[in-house]
Amino acid sequence: MRLDPIVLFDNGSHKCLCFDSLVTGDEVQSNQFLIIDHDEYLLFDPGGDLTYTPPLSLELSRCIPLQDLTYIFASHQDPDIIAALDKWLLHTRAQVICSKLWARFLPHLTAGYLSISHNLSVFERIIPLPDRGQSFRLGRCTLMAVPAHFLHSVGNFQLYDPVSRILFSDDMGASLVDDAAPVENFEAHMPSMECFHRRYMACNKACRLWAGMVREMNIAMIVPQHGRPFASPPVIKAFLDWIETLECGIDLMTQEDYRLPA
Repeated sequence: MRLDPIVLFDNGSHKCLCFDSLVTGDEVQSNQFLIIDHDEYLLFDPGGDLTYTPPLSLELSRCIPLQDLTYIFASHQDPDIIAALDKWLLHTRAQVICSKLWARFLPHLTAGYLSISHNLSVFERIIPLPDRGQSFRLGRCTLMAVPAHFLHSVGNFQLYDPVSRILFSDDMGASLVDDAAPVENFEAHMPSMECFHRRYMACNKACRLWAGMVREMNIAMIVPQHGRPFASPPVIKAFLDWIETLECGIDLMTQEDYRLPA
């Protein structure tokens, strides 16, 4: 198992790192991302206890002063996104950026005794995002929380880094593979994505609107939370062409899916 992060981008003062091998066994492969800019740090979709204890916290401490983590970005509310929230709040100074729709639910992921024994107020540490997203500073750069609602969560956000031109796309583009090597042949890669996207993405309209937004962005790489990134213009175009025409979610539902069980 490789613990050293994959360097996605590094210009000396701005870095994007990917940890892709911290979850092993029967669990779904998962990527965690760290963005560093001038001594401020953002962790994207840190996951649950499987990643926090101890792999991710240990590996992060080799890259940054862990207690000085500036932000945790939670794209949505799933357990593999933010279930270890209480540990991050307890051991770092990080604020948590998430959709306003999930901000009031995140305290359910923390132990009640922390608010008493450690004077920890979850609400004071949360930055709720409006539906249209927003920009915010990290170090000397500006990052953008961009909307990806219903892909697959009702309140879903992705993170765009204009310095590296990386779109951290959460579950959009995810593939069920065991590594995070860049996709070279999209047609060969597509079978590892298709079933997941047909079930987890809400509908073609949401996919189509998202693809239209992304085509207007200056993107060098699309990096999902699971599996392999799209890191070349031909592969990015092939993915966008595919996803904007994909029938998925409620597009595929019929009355047969809404019947009493035998």
